[in-house]
Amino acid sequence: MTTHWFDGPLAAFDTETTGVDVEEDRIVSAALVVQDAAGMRPRVTRWLVNPGVPVPPGATAIHGLTDDHLQRNGRWPSPVMEELARAIAEQSAAGRPLVVMNAPFDLTILDRELRRHRASSLGRYTEHVPLCVLDPRVLDKHLDRYRKGRRTLTDLCEQYEVVLDGAHDAAADAQAALEVVRAVGRRFASRLERLTPAELHTLQAVWHAAQARGLQAWFARQGTPEAVDPAWPLRPELSTAA
Repeated sequence: MTTHWFDGPLAAFDTETTGVDVEEDRIVSAALVVQDAAGMRPRVTRWLVNPGVPVPPGATAIHGLTDDHLQRNGRWPSPVMEELARAIAEQSAAGRPLVVMNAPFDLTILDRELRRHRASSLGRYTEHVPLCVLDPRVLDKHLDRYRKGRRTLTDLCEQYEVVLDGAHDAAADAQAALEVVRAVGRRFASRLERLTPAELHTLQAVWHAAQARGLQAWFARQGTPEAVDPAWPLRPELSTAA
């Protein structure tokens, strides 16, 4: 019996941050979850970071991580960012697709942290082993495009009957995103089982760009000046960035 990719080895990555600006905000915690097959016990690695900047109360209200806790227990960003980039590259080298919910956020903020603290970039760590990313948000939006409602991780867990224990904890969110991707794969097996994760990675870049154009058009109709970045899974560095 053939094992489809959505029942095989997957890894998942998630971060908690000081805010939602990938260019300015910082990572305060991260997790990598590795599962060799559906139903198997996952291996979880967690990182806690002292970001070196104050954590806004609004961010603490979401993930529960306070300045005091991070200063006492968090590590300096520089070695952590190195470990995160290496851990992600190792998954690529091992041939495990990397599940990242809303990948342009988490992967871009990691890239900016690497530039800030290591004078490096995520691309440098993955240049010999290209990332193969599966983004549950992009997959769901493409495969079930006419469904109404929001598509946060909590919403997707509800839609695909995945238990999310302790939302906004990096490890819990990564584990849930991984299970959502497996559930999406099974629900849409007839459309997905013939595609390899590498092919899906390429397709998601196209799908995300189309989704971004649609959202941009909707914002324009609403008179909202917000810009939607079509880049996936990583936003290019701003030319004005220091």
